[in-house]
Amino acid sequence: MSTHPSQSHSSNNSVEVPKLRRPQFNWLQPLALLAPSGVWLLLLLVLPTLLILELSLVPGIRPGDIVYPSGFDNYIRIFDLLYLKVLKRSLFFAVGTTVICLLLAFPVAYWIAMIAPPKMRNLLLLGFVLPLWTSSLLRSYAWIAILRPTGLLNSVLTNLGLPGLNLLNRSPAVLIGMTYSLLPYMVLILYASLEKLDKRLLEATADLGAHPVQAFWKVTVPQTITGIAAASFLVFITALGDFVNPELLGGASSMTMSRLIYNQFLGSTQNWGFGSALSATLILVVSIAIALLIKFGDPQQER
Repeated sequence: MSTHPSQSHSSNNSVEVPKLRRPQFNWLQPLALLAPSGVWLLLLLVLPTLLILELSLVPGIRPGDIVYPSGFDNYIRIFDLLYLKVLKRSLFFAVGTTVICLLLAFPVAYWIAMIAPPKMRNLLLLGFVLPLWTSSLLRSYAWIAILRPTGLLNSVLTNLGLPGLNLLNRSPAVLIGMTYSLLPYMVLILYASLEKLDKRLLEATADLGAHPVQAFWKVTVPQTITGIAAASFLVFITALGDFVNPELLGGASSMTMSRLIYNQFLGSTQNWGFGSALSATLILVVSIAIALLIKFGDPQQER
């Protein structure tokens, strides 16, 4: 079988494409980009955490004391009924704040993302961000002025002929302060998730005769479940480590893990070993929450 002249000519004159040379030391570029943040995390996160873990194994250490043999006495002490109650109360405040924020924020975020005029959405979101521009300490003192027995709330109730409420230095005051502080975060994250909601699916369910409640549970919630998880875990983690609101609004009866840790390091107790063990336990709980957030709160999983 003969070869066509044009084919042989094209094969003889074919131009070889030069291979691209890979730059040498290509691993230096990502290393140079990650080095500043890596050093920052190493010095201010990893090393302090390792120091806390080391101190947590030293029973009874105080400022200026000698170093005792290491052990797990500090961790065993956490299982004392008194400290388990403190941990339970901290989890109660964190979970309660998360649930309240979710119930309050979802309707607001839904209305802003789905119903409000587009020109007004940024202004409405700015209204939720504005309280974050002030100090959390000032916001807590503002709630003290509102919730105290002679405060604004009881004055309004008295003028309406209603009995006053004794909320300050109680658990409800802590929940109110935490909810007020963390509600904007919940609204912003839920809004970002609801804004990406495929409205055509809602229209399709309406055309097929689905009830709005059915459309909400079958379409809206499944499409925004990762945003709900991300917002809930963020609020839970922040509320679990909150110190200002329990300290100012809760009083002595609302001891939490953060306040207990403060007392071990800077308070009258001055037991650094036990305080480090409490800190390590709190870090473990937060790490578990972050791991769950990474697993169930990945925005890439949204459809």
